Amino acid sequence: MGNHVMGAGSGPGQRVMNRRPGTGKAVFRAVLAVVLVALWLGIAGVGGPTFGKLGEVQTNDQAAFLPATAEATRALEWQAKFRTSDAIPAVVVIAGESAIDQEEIKALTASLKDLDGLDGDIVGPFASEDGLAAQLLVPLDGSGEVEDAVETLRAELGERVPAGTRAYVTGPAGFSADLVEAFGGIDGVLLGVALGAVFLILLLVYRSVLLPLTVLFTAVAALCAAILAVYFMAKEGWIRLDGQSQGILSILVIGAATDYSLLFVARHKEALSGGKDRWEAVATAWKRSAEPILASGGTVTAGLLCLLFSDLNSNKALGPIGASGIVFSIIAALTFLPAALALLGRKAYWPFMPKPEARLAPEELPAGLWGRVAGFVGRHPRPIWVLTALVLAAGALGMTQLKASGVPQSELVLGQTDSRDGQIVLGEHFPGGTGSPLFAIVDESKANESLASVQDADGVASAYLQAADGGPALAQAGREPQLVEGRSLISITLNDAADSDAAKSTLIDLRNLLHQVDAGSLVGGTTATLADTATTAQADLVKIIPLILGAILVILMLLLRSILAPVLLVATTLLSYGTAMGVSAWVFDGLFNFAGADPSVPLFGFVFLVALGVDYNIFLMTRVREESLVHGTRSGVLRGLAVTGGVITSAGVVLAATFAALGIIPIMFLVQLGFIVAFGVLLDTLVVRSLLVPALVRDIGPKVWWPSKLGSTR
Repeated sequence: MGNHVMGAGSGPGQRVMNRRPGTGKAVFRAVLAVVLVALWLGIAGVGGPTFGKLGEVQTNDQAAFLPATAEATRALEWQAKFRTSDAIPAVVVIAGESAIDQEEIKALTASLKDLDGLDGDIVGPFASEDGLAAQLLVPLDGSGEVEDAVETLRAELGERVPAGTRAYVTGPAGFSADLVEAFGGIDGVLLGVALGAVFLILLLVYRSVLLPLTVLFTAVAALCAAILAVYFMAKEGWIRLDGQSQGILSILVIGAATDYSLLFVARHKEALSGGKDRWEAVATAWKRSAEPILASGGTVTAGLLCLLFSDLNSNKALGPIGASGIVFSIIAALTFLPAALALLGRKAYWPFMPKPEARLAPEELPAGLWGRVAGFVGRHPRPIWVLTALVLAAGALGMTQLKASGVPQSELVLGQTDSRDGQIVLGEHFPGGTGSPLFAIVDESKANESLASVQDADGVASAYLQAADGGPALAQAGREPQLVEGRSLISITLNDAADSDAAKSTLIDLRNLLHQVDAGSLVGGTTATLADTATTAQADLVKIIPLILGAILVILMLLLRSILAPVLLVATTLLSYGTAMGVSAWVFDGLFNFAGADPSVPLFGFVFLVALGVDYNIFLMTRVREESLVHGTRSGVLRGLAVTGGVITSAGVVLAATFAALGIIPIMFLVQLGFIVAFGVLLDTLVVRSLLVPALVRDIGPKVWWPSKLGSTR
C-alpha cells in the first residue's frame, strides 16, 4: 500500500513535486508584464485626448512672462488702472499707389461699426501726409479669441476696400493673430513629422517592424503622461504654458524616451545573443541599463530644473514642463518597454532575431565599423584628440557673431504675414510707432513737466496726457487728464516701429529723462516689454549656466566615482556647445539672413546641448568603466567605443531628427533652437563621443578615474 501511494501521480503532494521549478515565478512575471502594459495603454488613452486641450491653458502674451520687478511689468499693472476696456488694438493700414479718396475711407469705417468682435469705437481714419494711405485704430475684444476677430476683420476689409487699394491688419492684434496661426501646427503636424522621422530611423536600425513600433509607443506613452502632468500644472496656475514650451515638450520626450529605449534594447539584444531566455534577458538588460538611463535622465532633469531660477516666467515654466517629460521618459523606458519585450521575447526582432555570438578574446575588438574606429583611436590617440579639439575651438569662434539681443516682433513669424507687410507700409506713410505707443506713468504734480520733456525728446513723433475716455486731454475743450491714485498717463508715439532697435534706444533715453523729472515714473508698452525681456534673458544666462554645470558635475561624479573624468566630459561637451553655437551663428547670418536671435536661444541651446550631450558620454563611459574593471582602462575604452558606437550613434541621429522637426513650425525661435540642437547633437555624437573623448581617455589611461581605486589599475 505504501508503495502504491509513493508511486501514484494523482496525490496533491505529488502534483506539487511534479510542477516545473519556477512556474509560479514565471506566472508572476507574466502577470506583472501584462499589468504594466495595460497601465501604460490606459495612460495613453487618457493623455492623448488631453493633448488637444493644452490650448485652453496656454498663453502667448509676452508681457505675462516678465518678472514682477521689471519696469515694463510694473508699468503694465498701472496701465490696467487707466483702461476703460480690455480691448486689443488692431492697426488697419489702407494704401494705394495713387491718392486715396478719404470719403471712401470714411464710408468704409462707418460700415465696420457692426463688426463681430469689436470692443469700442473705431478711431480714425487718419490720412497720411502724402495722401497715399489711411489708418484706422480698431479695438478688438481681448476677452475671446482675438485671432478670430482679426480673421473676420481681414475678410471684411478684403471685400470693402476701395478699388486700387489694399488693406493690412497689423499692430498688437495683427501680430498676435499671426503668431497664433504659426503655432497652429504644434498640436498635430509637429508631432506627426517627429514620430514619422523616428519610425523611419528605427526601421533602418532594427530592420524590423514590431520593435520600432514598441519603442515608438514607449515614447508616445511617456508624452501622454507628461501632457497630463503639464495640463494639470497649467490649469492649477503653477506654470505658464506657451506654444514654444509645448512644442519643445513633444520633441524632447520623443527624442529622450527613444534614446533611453535604444540603450535598453541594445542591452536586451546582447543578453539574448548570450543565450539567456526572455525573462533573464529583460532582467539583465534592466540591471545593466538602469544606472546610465537614470543618470542620463538625471542630468537633463537637473539642467531643466535649474531654469526655475530664471527671472523670465517663460524660462521658469520650461523647467517643470521639460523635467516632467524626462521623468516619464525614464519611467516608460524602464517599465513599459521591459514588460513589452518580456512578452514578445525574440519575436520582437523578427525577421532578424538575435543569434548566439562567440565570446571575444581579451585583446580582440568587435568586427564592423565601430571596431575599426576603435582600432584607429587606439593607434593614434594623442593626434586625434589634439586635432579634434583645435577644429572644435576654431568653430566656437563664431559664437562672437551670434546676435542674440532679440528680434523685431515682425520677424518672430517666418515667411510672409499680413501684420509684417502692414508694419512696413505703416512705416512708409506714418510714424513707425503708431498703434503700439509707449506709455509713461507719472506723478500728477509733475505731469506737465514730464510731458514737455517727452515731446522734446529725439525719436518721439507725438505725446499727450490721456483723458478719461482714452483720447488726449485738451483743457480748452474741457477734457481734463485722467487721474488714478495721484498719477497721470502719457501716451507716446515713436518715429520708429515699436519692435525696432531704434525704438529700444529711444526707450532708454526716455526712461533716463523721465526718471530725472520724476524718480517714481514708469515707462511701459510693447517696446519696453521687448527690451526688458532681452535684458532679463541675458542676466539669466550668466546666473543659470553655472548652476547647470554644477548639477551635472555632481551627478557624473557620483556615477563614475571619479573627479577627473566628469570634469573632462563636461569640458568636451562645453567645447561642442561652443562649436554648435558658432557654426549656427554663421548659418543664421550668412545662409538664412535672420535679423537676429531671441535672447533665450543661447540659454536653451546650452540646457539641451550640454545636458543631452553629456547623455552620450554617460552611455559611453559607464560601459567603458564596466569594461575597464575587466580589461583595464586603455583596452576598456576601445571595447566600450566599439560596442556602444552603433547604439549611441542611432540615439544621436534620432534626437537630432526630432529637434530638426521644429523647423516645420514657422517661428524663428523654434527654427533656430531646432537647428542648434540637431547640429550640436550630431557633432557631439559623431565627433566628440566617437573621437575626442575616447582618444583622451586612451591617452590619459587609468588616471582618468582619479581618485577612484580604478585609477591605480592598468
